[in-house]
This record gives sequence, structure tokens and C-alpha cells, in this order.
Amino acid sequence: MTLPDATVDALQHARVHDPFSVLGMHRAEDGQWVRAWVRDAAAVAVVARGGGKPIALTPRGEGLFEGKVGTGEPFAYELDVRRRDGTSERVRDPYSFWPQLADFDLDLFRSGHHHHIGDVLGSMPLSVDGVAGTRFAVWAPEAERVSVIGDWNGFDGRWHPMRPRPPHGVWELFIPGVRSGALYKYEIAHRSGELRVKADPYARRAEIPPATASIVHADDDYAWNDAAWLERRAKADHFSAPMAIYECHLGSWKRNREAVDPGSWPSYRELAPQLIAHCKRLGFTHIELLPLAHHPYEGSWGYQVTGQFAPNPRHGGPDDLRWMIDQFHQAGLGVIVDYVPAHFPKDDFALARFDGSPCYEYGDPREGEHKTWGTHVFNFRRPEVRNFLIGAALHWVRGYHVDALRVDAVSSMLYRNYDREPGQWVANEQGGNANLEAVSFLQELTQTVHDLHRGVLMIAEESTAWQGVTAPTYLQGLGFDLKWNMGWMHDSLRYFAEDPVMRPGCQNWITFHQWYAYDDRWVLPLSHDEVVHGKKSLVDKMSGDWWQRMAQLRLLYGYQVAVPGRPLLFQGAEFGQGREWGWERGVDWHEAEEPLRAGLSTFLGEALRLYAGEGALHRRDDHRDGFQWVDCGNAAESVLAFLRRAPECRDLLVVANFTPVPRHNYQLGVPTGGVWRQMLNSDEQRFGGSGLINPPTITARNERRGVFEATLQLTLPPLGIVFLRLA
Repeated sequence: MTLPDATVDALQHARVHDPFSVLGMHRAEDGQWVRAWVRDAAAVAVVARGGGKPIALTPRGEGLFEGKVGTGEPFAYELDVRRRDGTSERVRDPYSFWPQLADFDLDLFRSGHHHHIGDVLGSMPLSVDGVAGTRFAVWAPEAERVSVIGDWNGFDGRWHPMRPRPPHGVWELFIPGVRSGALYKYEIAHRSGELRVKADPYARRAEIPPATASIVHADDDYAWNDAAWLERRAKADHFSAPMAIYECHLGSWKRNREAVDPGSWPSYRELAPQLIAHCKRLGFTHIELLPLAHHPYEGSWGYQVTGQFAPNPRHGGPDDLRWMIDQFHQAGLGVIVDYVPAHFPKDDFALARFDGSPCYEYGDPREGEHKTWGTHVFNFRRPEVRNFLIGAALHWVRGYHVDALRVDAVSSMLYRNYDREPGQWVANEQGGNANLEAVSFLQELTQTVHDLHRGVLMIAEESTAWQGVTAPTYLQGLGFDLKWNMGWMHDSLRYFAEDPVMRPGCQNWITFHQWYAYDDRWVLPLSHDEVVHGKKSLVDKMSGDWWQRMAQLRLLYGYQVAVPGRPLLFQGAEFGQGREWGWERGVDWHEAEEPLRAGLSTFLGEALRLYAGEGALHRRDDHRDGFQWVDCGNAAESVLAFLRRAPECRDLLVVANFTPVPRHNYQLGVPTGGVWRQMLNSDEQRFGGSGLINPPTITARNERRGVFEATLQLTLPPLGIVFLRLA
């Protein structure tokens, strides 16, 4: 039975909702008919796969051929195609295959609980019925028609319309002959007639910007060599182990050239050995990478993601990134990756109004837009959106072996009135400002990662006093392992910016963190956010002349290592870079060769090695018994002293002098008399200091001082910090 002309016209103008209702083999009253839809075909014949004589089909206009092929049962067939250029080939008909996605998978996705959704949606090279090709699948619930467009079909939406899978909102199509490396997008027609052309949200590879196509990619080639690392990770007690983090933006750590062009981006394989050597030399245990997921604008630093499943292609392909992480692990470095589930950019080729409707975002702009950032907010009510985001997180853990995900902008997710004036936000169902569905999403995210990948850490960048960020989900907490201590960072930098003459009135700024230090588990960040947008570099935040500013950086880094929490330092700070960070240029490595700056790096390395080697400095970071004030009340002289403690570890005494005035014969109470050994002094000349140091060992006399049984007499260097251990 021939197709009505109206149906032929609808097909040729891409207006058919379900192409499988028209194309492929269909039974009619008089037998089996085949309708083939083939681009650039001059003639098409049907050939039974078991053998037989070709049956020529009748052309019905550009690309459409139909004809009766038998009177019996349906049979597997191939198409003999003669192209307009005179070439011929035998192909399989994309519309001859059964549905490829199981209802079980689609039901899981619709409920929001498919832990391998990245293996279901997106493009997946595979073989079906012995035929190699690629299965495409995309979620577009409000679409009337979806087509795969790519470099094999001229990016023309007429040629490969997809099969709808109601009621799941998913569209799928297996296309024989499409292999890894093919470029593609989806052409999506909304029910209103609006046409959208979109990159694949689940693509595992993407073009280098400004190009925007997705790339078919098979993730099955890389042979990992980090099994021993993963085994140790699963068994480790991460909260009592040292964790010193080097934060890095790969695009600006070392640039091939200053110019912003594709050739200026260093590759994952170029960067890995250099980063490993740098981090190992300084004593970092972990490297944190600003977002690696695909983003069109590098000036967003990676925080405006358009491809949650695809790595940044500026530095290489997926296996290049895997190789880099593998090398980190073999060198003993943990890998933290920034992950952005809070918002996404409005780029037309990506998620915004994906199917012509608010699909991934809230529909109400009072919920769905970040005005300041110019981005959309993910709709955490929709199970499919939650599954997309959790699936992406699991993809980075499973597919790239990352050791921790640092979740960006958590505060913006928790509060409905975040960065909004009255009248610009919608209260929750209880009348409050908490985004309850975002809270439940974060709880599901952290719990799922922990359940499926033991030893992988979840870290929150959260800047408010929200209760229970690192509390377990069974106690109604968010379930994160660690939280960035933004309060410590702001208070510390504010204190160091003050002239030492004024610091006696600011003593509480530098001590306040101890009032809440054990409410959560902390990372102490001196991050990228603090050295951009006119905030000045760290060295320029310090007060005083050049020597004093460098001395205060040594003091700051020593203090960061000494107090409870995991230290984090952004690239360039290790030697006191003078300029603010700029994503478009490399770190000013030539400055690191200057004597004072080289001394700062040497001190940082010694401090981090002390931190890793002395259990008292890290084993009880999250417990009150790991810290005790010795002297926090001497605001007049701006001196602080405290003990760090841990079971089966010798006490460590830390004394800091926040003024340029040396303190001679300074007396402090200590728990016991006997010999104390100076472990580190930031004023040593090899660090660029003045050389005002104590003898290698000092004996505390048995003379009670305050609550302590003995007294220790020290010399406190100017703008310096001293670490001593009971011998």
C-alpha cells in the first residue's frame, strides 16, 4: 500500500512524529511493504539477508523509495543503494531495527534513579544484529519531532528522525555505519513548531570551542594502571590522613603562548609530568582541578558547563585526561575535580530551553535564573534532571577515577532567595527560603556517591552557616565529607590586610574560627576566587614593605598548616605571584626565581612536609581534643600560641607573632617540662627571613604557668611562626 501524498510531504518536510510508523517494513493487506528513506539515493532495492533477488523500490520523491517485497512473514533485509554520483553500496536500514532501549532503563530514568544513565542516553557506538553503528538517545519530553543531524547526513534534520518512547520523553535511533569520531547534534521541533539545534547533553566528547558539535566516542579503550591506588583509597581513613591541596586551572597553569588560540592550550599529557613534579616537590597530597567538564567560554574558568559528561577538549581527548589522572595516582597524588550542578549557561546550542520548553531549568524565572551570573538554575524537582546530574557525577568517578568532587556554589542551591531581592523569589511550600528539592538532591547525590564508591570524597563550597553540611544524611545533614571554610579564609585575609599597629583590636578575627571549628569538617581555602576581579594577589593583600609582605605570606601559610583543617592553595601563591590570576595567561613562573619568592616556596614545602609527617597536625583535625589554646589573649602583642595533639603522637606547639617586632624571652606554658625541639621557623634565612631563630632544642623548666605544668622561654621572630615538638 503506497503512502498518501500528504504523508510523503510530511516526511520530506520533517513533520512526522514517529518515523517508524511510516518507514521500514510494514504489513499491508496485500503483503509486506518496505519504505526506505535514503539521502542522495538515485535508486534503492531490497535484498533479503538470507539471499535472494534484489527487489527494486519505487521512488516517491527525494530520498523516499517504497514497494511491495513479499506476501509472507517479515524478514531481515538490506538495501542496495545507488547514489546520485554513480557509486553503489549495501547498507542496513536504520528503520528496520527494534527499539534499542529497555523499558527497565527508561523507567529507572523517569524515576530519577538510573546510576548508569550515561550508558543509556547519549551516543553509544555498538553492534546490533552484527551491524556496527551508533545508538543515539536523548530526553526531550516536549518535542514533537527529534532528528539526529551529523556530518554523515549534512546536518539535515530530514534524514534521521528518531523513535519516540512515550511516556518517558526519550527519543532513540540506531544508525548503522556511524562510528566514533562522527560529529552530531539533535534537531528538535517543539510542539509549537519552534525548531532547536542542540548539542547532546550526554555526549562523552565535544568539539573544541567555538565549534559546538558533539562527537561520537567509545569509552572502552583506556587501560588503567591505578588498581593499587583505588584499593588503598577504598580502605583509607581519609579524615585522619594529611590532605594538602594544590588548586589548579589547567588552561593557565602553563601556557604555550600568551595568545588565546587553540594552539596555546597545553595538553593533558604535557601538563601531567610537570604538575606531578611540582606538587611532589612542594609536598601537596592532592591536586584540585577547576572544572574539567566541557564549557564553551574559558573565561568562565569552567564553571558554566554545557557538557557534564565530556571533558574539556582544549587539552585533549577523554583518554588523554584518563592518562593524566592515572599518572597522578601512580605518583601518589589524589585528584579532586570541581563539579557544577547548581546552574548552567544560556548558550542556545546547549541545555537552555532544550526541547523548546524549560526542560532542564525551572520555568519560573524567579526560580530558574541567576541574574548576576546570567545563567539558568537546574530544576531539582524533575527526577530526570536529578538523574542527569547524579549520573554525571558518577561518570567522573567511575569513568575518570577522580578521588573527590568539590561541588561548586552550594549556597546558591540551598537558598531560594540567594542573590535575589524581595519579590524576585518564590518561597517553598512551607513558606521559607530553603530550596527543599535542592537539599534532597544534594543528600541523594552525596549518599549515592558514597554508597557506590567507597573512599570517594564529596566536598562542598558552601559559604553560609547552613547546619549539617558535613553531617550524615540519616541525621538530616547534606552528607558532604568536607566543607570549604570561607569564614576562616575571609577572617584571616582581612586580619593580614590590617596594619600590625591595628591588629590588637582585631585579635578575634584570627581566633574566631575555633568557635565553630568542630561543627563541620573543613578545608581551609586560599583559592582562585580570592585573587581575581580586583581583589589583589595574596602578596598584595599583605600590609607593609616588600620584605614584610613576603614574611607575612610565610606566616599565613604556616598558620594555615597549623590550625585544624586541610590547607588549599591556588597556583601562583606558592611563590607569591604579584599579579592577580588571569585565565588568559600563564602563571608568572619567572618570579619564582627571585630569592625572597624562592624562599617562600622552600618554606611552604617544609611546612607541608611537617604537616604530613606530624600526626598531631592532621589526625584530629575534626575533634576538639586535637587543639588547645596556650595563649590567645595577648592581643596587645598580637601573639597566638596553641598545641596540636593526637593519640600516639607527640604534642606540637605552634607560636605565631603577627607583628614586625621580635619578642625576646617570651614565656609560654607547656604541658610538661623537658626538651622541646624546634621543627620549623619561618624566619630562617633560607626562607628569606631575618635569621632570628631559637636553638635547635629548648628546655622547659618545671614552673607552673596558668593551667600548664611547665614554662618554655622562646624568641619569637618578626612576622613569623615557630613549630616545636616535645623531644
